[in-house]
Amino acid sequence: MTAFRYQAVRDDGGKVRGLIEADNLRTARLQLRDQGLWVSRIDVVDGGAGTRGGRARRLGTQRLSLLTRQLATLLDAGLPLEQALSVLIEQSDGEREKQLVAALRSEILAGASLSQALSRQQHAFPELYRTIVAAGEESGRAAAVMQRLADYLEARAALAAKVGLAFIYPAVVMVVSLLVVIGLLTWVVPQMVTVFQSAKQELPLLTKALLWASSVVREWGLALLVVALIAALGAWRALKVERVKRAFHAWRLRMPLFGRFERAGNTARLASTLAILVGSGVPLLKALGAASGVMGNLPLRDAVEQAAAQVREGVTLSRALGQSRLFPPVLIHLIASGEATGRLEFMLEKAAAQQAQELENRVATFTGLLGPFMVLAMGVVVLLIVLAILLPVFEMNQLVR
Repeated sequence: MTAFRYQAVRDDGGKVRGLIEADNLRTARLQLRDQGLWVSRIDVVDGGAGTRGGRARRLGTQRLSLLTRQLATLLDAGLPLEQALSVLIEQSDGEREKQLVAALRSEILAGASLSQALSRQQHAFPELYRTIVAAGEESGRAAAVMQRLADYLEARAALAAKVGLAFIYPAVVMVVSLLVVIGLLTWVVPQMVTVFQSAKQELPLLTKALLWASSVVREWGLALLVVALIAALGAWRALKVERVKRAFHAWRLRMPLFGRFERAGNTARLASTLAILVGSGVPLLKALGAASGVMGNLPLRDAVEQAAAQVREGVTLSRALGQSRLFPPVLIHLIASGEATGRLEFMLEKAAAQQAQELENRVATFTGLLGPFMVLAMGVVVLLIVLAILLPVFEMNQLVR
């Protein structure tokens, strides 16, 4: 059977959109007509990755993890795969998600395996996802592997959410502080200029500096903003160049504080990915190839690929990763312990949890200190502006006396 996406009109004039499964297009039209629907448009929901207009059907990490969890639960309850997908179609709220699941079900009914159906949706399901599902099918533990995959996706989404939320407060403080300073320079300070000019007295250096800053912001603020936007666009375009992007990523690793964030985040992703792949029965070389794709930092990704080449030649994973000197020693030691005891999967999970916890702790400490520091810096800037305004006033009062 094939899934069809349709637009139709009811007998009372109401418009309807939805999905229907039928053997062919003619049968689908007849089924809709039996339901009292006049079809205005009907298209096949194929196994490709595009939607109307050629746009890729993409699912966010949270939606993908929820879909995976629901499918794993249904499979664990003993439902056949095609029936489980039918339930997901009924439960899905989004139209794109329904189309995606319907396309998968059409492939399954045509005789394809789930991993083969997922391979037709490469833009919606990353290579890591497809590799793990294929390993689950080969081992005969599809439901258990899907449960672990859902746990993995949820853990990644939770870590990303925690890190993102931690930086919200400092970002808000920074934006508000910048707006307050700009408001003072463009509105408050110009009000005092006429008073200073009429006094015809020598102004303090701090006041002169404030007047100069106010003049620059008022006269050149828009131009500076345009220059900043052009520079940002140029930097964004430059980062599209492989050599520039690689150099930038290497510089990020060398940064005193943010380098540790970068290293810990990528290491946690690598360890958790390898743990679920190895635990799902994927060979280590293939697992390293898939895990390198989750590394956002190019030098670290190159190190994983080089380690895979050395493992292919017989070198242990811990020694291969340790030769790059880019990964934390705790990761290398835990992997070596896992290789020595035959518990590599367990030690990789411990390494992933340790690196994720370290990242959370460092981010929490950094943002906890950053917020008060920014408030203090804002207070100092406002104090300087107030002093620059009041100093001439004090001098004028002394002259009057």
